[in-house]
Formats: sequence, C-alpha cells, structure tokens
Amino acid sequence: MTALSEHTEVADAIRTEIIDVDVHERAALEELVPYLAPQWRRYITQFGWQPERLLPYAQPTAGGLDRADAKLPDGRPGGSDLGLVREQLLDLYDIDTAVLTGWLNASALGPGWPEFKTGLMSAYNDWQIETWLEREPRLVGSVHVNAHDPAGAAREIDRLGGHPRIVQVMLYIGDKPFGDPFYEPLFEAAVRHGLVVGIHHSENSPTALGHHRLFAEWHTLVSQVFMSQTVSLVFNGIFERHPELRVAMIEGGFSWVPHIMWRSDQQWRELRSEVPWLRRKPSDVIREHIRFATQPIEEMTARQFSGIVEQMESDELILFSSDYPHWDFDSPERALPGGLSETLRRKVLAGNARATYRLPA
Repeated sequence: MTALSEHTEVADAIRTEIIDVDVHERAALEELVPYLAPQWRRYITQFGWQPERLLPYAQPTAGGLDRADAKLPDGRPGGSDLGLVREQLLDLYDIDTAVLTGWLNASALGPGWPEFKTGLMSAYNDWQIETWLEREPRLVGSVHVNAHDPAGAAREIDRLGGHPRIVQVMLYIGDKPFGDPFYEPLFEAAVRHGLVVGIHHSENSPTALGHHRLFAEWHTLVSQVFMSQTVSLVFNGIFERHPELRVAMIEGGFSWVPHIMWRSDQQWRELRSEVPWLRRKPSDVIREHIRFATQPIEEMTARQFSGIVEQMESDELILFSSDYPHWDFDSPERALPGGLSETLRRKVLAGNARATYRLPA
C-alpha cells in the first residue's frame, strides 16, 4: 500500500476536523534583515552574529533535527518553505488550522544583548506575518518575544496582540521558571490581548541534572522542564492574579500530568501556609488553565490513553500536535491509538484546541 492510498483509506474512515498546535516555520537570518530596525541589521550583516548552539549533542537521526524528507533540495532545513509545509502537512492530512510555533527564540539565547534580541523577535514576527500568515489562511501565528526583557516583550505583545491571526505568545524554556515575578509584565500583556501563552522546550532546557552524556537521555527527560514550569506557574499564583490566563505546554507530552496533579495537591495540603494566595487545589488550577500538547506521545493503547484522561479527571486538557517538520513528527493518523471514543478523539484532534485558542467555528 502506498503512503497516499494509506492516507486516503484512513482519512475516509476518520474524516474529522484537525487542529495542529505545533508547526515550526523557520527563517534564515538573512531573511530577517529587511525587517530589522537599521541599528540592529549590522549585527548580522557586519558583525556576523549567529544563534549559539546550546545542545551539546548532534541529534542522531537520518535528517538531524528534521525529517529527512522535509529538507529542501537547496539544503534549507525543514519548515523553510510554505509550499512544502502545504504538501507534507496541511494538504496531505487535511489540516484545518495549524498554529505556528517558530524556531528562532530569544528566550533560549541567554540574557546578553537584550535590546538586539528583542528587536530580532520583532523582525521575526513581521516576517512570520508577511511570509506565512498572509499567504495561507489555515495558519495562525504566535508573538515571539525575548523573555529576558519582559518590558520589551510586553511592548511587542501590545504591538501585535490585536492582529486577527495571532493567537499566542510563544515562550521557549531556558533555565528559569516562568512563575518568577520577573516575567509578570509579559503575562499581563498576554492577558490584555486574550492570547494563550505557549511554553515550549528548547536546546538549553536542562533536565534536573543538567545535560546528560547522551542525547537519548536528555530527550527522554524533556518532560521534566514542563513539570517544573507547571508547578512554578501554579504555586506562584499567576492564575490567581490572572484568572483569564490560558497556557499551552507544547512538545512535552502529557502522560506525566496526573502525577504532577497528585503530588502538587499533596504538597499544597501540607505546605499551604507558604502559599496563602493559592486558594484552590493545584489540580483544579491545572484543569482550568493549562493544556498539554500530545507530541511526543508515547505508544499506548486506547485503554491506557483513556486511563490517563480519567486520572486527569477531564477530557479537555489534551491538544493534538505534530511537531512538523522535526524527526519525531507525529502524524494525526497514527498519533492517537485506535479504539478511542469518537467524542474523545474529536476533542483531542480539534475541539480542545478550538476552545483553548478561541478559534472561530
């Protein structure tokens, strides 16, 4: 059976709406130069600035970071060409809406040169809107910000937060928890514009013990930083201060969520005198405010998947994501186990994302 006939057979059986909340578009630095303010252009054209590679391993897969078939003939990496994204994702799987989550992230580049990196994110956002959003109606975008400059991040959110195709503020995880009051201006701005805050891991997201010897170790433990961010946001009371805030944890999976709910509730009961502002059980806060993207989903049966949902005590927390064009891409046809109830499958593939991002019907 060919890939296309396999796709057609499955698609005919499951015909339903699909919203993919993690698609990585990619800009070459030279593409951003025309969008940069004149004082920052020379950092790239004259001073030769390049993003620092912080991950101390190669990714030992056929195409490195990306699917081998997503690389372009001219050598550009996956996510660089809208035509290929249409061919390999939007058209092939009949995706109704895809949320762009980017590639270049100042939040993961360290605190140095904050004004330049804030300006770089502004250029990236303008490039994203013109190159992707204005050319493809199935795409919605994210405001990329420099989290090391919360005031500058808030200004950027205010600049673009009203754009009809922008649905999210994108944060990439470094080595500091986002519940720290340092980031308050950023969250205030997101709430002002009714935007989801998307939180995604990055190359400098550490495990609890830093970077292990092997890529396989680090990649196995990526979910640890999402546990840390979830606990940080909840216990520091950000949702108490901002009851309208919605957060999406992207590319960290979801099978760990029941454990964090149970553990956080226990610690809250035993230590709530330390966090008097947290008036509800952490699990209740998580269920109301935080959503979790599927990728990289572990292989599991329908019974196991449904068991996790039952332990979460909600079928509204999981959002489908493919992570296109990366090597561990999850196809919407294969990511979810067969045998799920139709109601749950439809919620995961689209309904929960539509509610979270308040996408029009």
